[in-house]
Amino acid sequence: MPIYNAPLLSIDAKETRRYAGLMTADFDENLIEAACLEARLLARPKGIWQTYDYDCITQTVYAEQPFRIEGKKIGTHLAGAEKVIILAATVGDDIEEHVTKYFAEDRYAYSVLLDAAATTAVEQIADAMEKAIQPKASAQGYTMRWRFSPGYGDWSMEQQPELLRTSKADKIGISLSESLMLIPRKSITAIIGLVREGTGTPKLHSPNGCAACDQLNCPSRKK
Repeated sequence: MPIYNAPLLSIDAKETRRYAGLMTADFDENLIEAACLEARLLARPKGIWQTYDYDCITQTVYAEQPFRIEGKKIGTHLAGAEKVIILAATVGDDIEEHVTKYFAEDRYAYSVLLDAAATTAVEQIADAMEKAIQPKASAQGYTMRWRFSPGYGDWSMEQQPELLRTSKADKIGISLSESLMLIPRKSITAIIGLVREGTGTPKLHSPNGCAACDQLNCPSRKK
């Protein structure tokens, strides 16, 4: 049960601007930097992952309680995979509490920036987890497909319970609301396919999964 606890040394201001929908706007860079700094100080980064055998024909994950991944796009993405890594990551709930506090104080712009910085932070944690996993996968003769999360493409959020269960996300304090929202809100789950080297063209890592998402007009889409 590998658990990731490395600290965040910085939060990417450019990505924070993108998640805040400010890529084309003239905005105070000092405020963005302040939000990134506060998010870094408030973040409690944690991650966890598990590896399972996978049948790419039936799209079945052979966990303790096997389950079938539903969705054509995710199935195509994992084509050829012999194993999958299911991961979860979070920055905790302290940032969200401060986002709510600043919004209640009518500091709307800063609240939005802090929220965006938290989103950037949890994505950076997942990126770092992938970098930590990659050498181990390579040593076993696998290449990694970039991570794919419920909500991307046609992969339904209805499968979040399976990802929480199989990643053992409860060990790092992540749970699920009745409406299938992750708690703490700044958390993610994802799956990574492991394909035997030499059996196909590897799909390079895409940090934010935009290549897998059908929402082409999303203001946060990575260009």
